[in-house]
Amino acid sequence: MPAINLLAGKTAIITGGTTGIGRAIALEYIRQGCNVVVNHLGLASDAAHLESLISEAASLKALSPLEGLTIGTLDHIPGDVSHPTTGPALVARAVSLFGRLDICVSNAGICQFAEFLTLTGDLFSKTVRTNLDGAFYVVQAAARQMASQPPFPTTTTPSPFSAPAPSSYSPQVHRGSIIALSSISALVGGGEQTHYTPTKAGVLSLMQSCAVALGSHGIRCNALLPGTIRTQLNDEDLADDTKRAYMEGRIPLGRTGDPRDMAGPAVFLACDELSGYVTGAQLLVDGGLFVNLQ
Repeated sequence: MPAINLLAGKTAIITGGTTGIGRAIALEYIRQGCNVVVNHLGLASDAAHLESLISEAASLKALSPLEGLTIGTLDHIPGDVSHPTTGPALVARAVSLFGRLDICVSNAGICQFAEFLTLTGDLFSKTVRTNLDGAFYVVQAAARQMASQPPFPTTTTPSPFSAPAPSSYSPQVHRGSIIALSSISALVGGGEQTHYTPTKAGVLSLMQSCAVALGSHGIRCNALLPGTIRTQLNDEDLADDTKRAYMEGRIPLGRTGDPRDMAGPAVFLACDELSGYVTGAQLLVDGGLFVNLQ
């Protein structure tokens, strides 16, 4: 999508932001003028992903932007989202660098296929702690900051996407947008995902409840539900040509998704001018897979 600074001057945190969907969203946010702090586990295996993300973000910064446009800044911090202290530390880092927090993308998650009858308690517990507990801790920390800060300054320049407001219109207060990555798996079953699908249903429910709890604070909460997106989580599974061909045959658009397919919807939900009246929603980004599951 073209960079037109839809998120100019805003600050975002993104968990699991060095690979896959989180990385694609981070880079698009930066292109749209947003300052971004990503979270990662800080493992040795993360180093190459982090280095290439920093390099790509620097390349964006070095580009001659279109007249009047700016490119956001990238920062990062290690931490395991399943630990209650990681979310507050990530928020504090963003606020210390950029003064406020406008967008939270809770993206970090794990998915290891396993047979239900032989599924271990350790794998179940780890999946729940990362996918659901981690989302709760990060979202709560972000919401506390957003609720305590003044609304995002409104611009006096009319939006190219907005019609002139009627005289009776009362401007909405915008203190923040929280976006959690759920999954199409929140809506359908999976024989080898009995430990995973409940966590993604929980993330969807978390956003619905947070939308109710935080609406009066001017904080919007929505869920993105990706379908089959090629990331490091499913590369091995999709390497099976037969399985991939079957899946692509069920997707009306005829292909599996790319992480970049999630970036535009994430910008939409983060942009007050585009989605300022959208909260408690679930946005499927699946190439039409869900409506063809029958």
